[in-house]
Amino acid sequence: MVTTASAPVPLLGFGAGETAPAAAAARTLPAEAYTSPTVLAWEVAELFARGWLCVGRSSEIAAPGDQRAVRAGDDAVLLVRGEDAVLRGFFNVCRHRGHELLPCGGATVHRRAISCPYHAWAYGLDGGLLRTPNFGDLPLDDPVRSGLNPARVAEWHGWVFVNVDGNAPALATYVADLEGLVRPYEPAQLVMVSSHEYTVEANWKVLNENYNECLHCRIIHPELVRLSAADSGINYEPQGMWVGGTMDLRKHAETMSRNGRGGRALPGLSEARRREVLYVGLFPNLLISLHPDYVMTHRLFPLSPSRTHIECAWLSLPENRDDGSLDEAIAFWDLTNKQDWTACESVQRGIGSRGYRPGPFSEQEITVSQFVALVRASYRAGAP
Repeated sequence: MVTTASAPVPLLGFGAGETAPAAAAARTLPAEAYTSPTVLAWEVAELFARGWLCVGRSSEIAAPGDQRAVRAGDDAVLLVRGEDAVLRGFFNVCRHRGHELLPCGGATVHRRAISCPYHAWAYGLDGGLLRTPNFGDLPLDDPVRSGLNPARVAEWHGWVFVNVDGNAPALATYVADLEGLVRPYEPAQLVMVSSHEYTVEANWKVLNENYNECLHCRIIHPELVRLSAADSGINYEPQGMWVGGTMDLRKHAETMSRNGRGGRALPGLSEARRREVLYVGLFPNLLISLHPDYVMTHRLFPLSPSRTHIECAWLSLPENRDDGSLDEAIAFWDLTNKQDWTACESVQRGIGSRGYRPGPFSEQEITVSQFVALVRASYRAGAP
């Protein structure tokens, strides 16, 4: 992982190379970690920009000439599929006057070149400078002739990742042993079935912490525990930048859905895999839930210390999309999501109280403790 020292995270006292006390490492973070604009700005600049951030699916930019601008922390990156089918990234900035090349978050466009809408400068799909209208006397050694400034991108199982500062380890090193868990589900071969968007009044870390435990499930998810016992499954000991574990399906359940039934199982899964669900969180913003017949993801984008935008998507086989067999699963998770969001918003309000103090983790919150330990280590290192 990246170990280059940076300035300590503001307010929290985690300097580069410091070691957190053992007691603190097994507790939630100080309130400022969840409520301070200064801390969030530091996280976006030092953690989100220096790690691998998931920004979408390869299918959104699949054909040569496809272009799409995405937000990556404090930056915007233009994703471009070249004529050679290679996905490239460029900072979404024209070399002339700095105008955005495409509006961030807009739809994918298909063009033979990259064109600035301000003064019509044009670039090839490889980022090279093509045309500079009204600049016939542009010196041959002018730096803008080098074309668009590249941004580091990578694809993994159909997801697109951006490393804004360009210095993270290879994505394969970053995900490490998560590769072996995800590979049998072949997410790159799956299609989008549905997607929902939510804005939750809670810190992005509160949402991660909630996702990584089911101790609360008996209390707020009665529908879920009818399908999967809250204390079932195993927790992993990750080698990469992720945390997670499994939960087992009850005997009567085929999958996680309102009626316990689902679509055609994903090919290549063992019988054991068809009787469990894998829940993993890839730091910092991708939550992956691997089911027998679909893959669900949550992508988190912090808007403020107490507000996070979430994109939830369901991926599966084309036939499961076409015959509606996942409708009950989508409805189930929309309900479960909203139950979680209500709880997370209450946690956020509680953390904002003068009465909040960091609390301990139980043995059923091991993956939450692992996530918080990962955050603490990243605070100390100044990078993931």
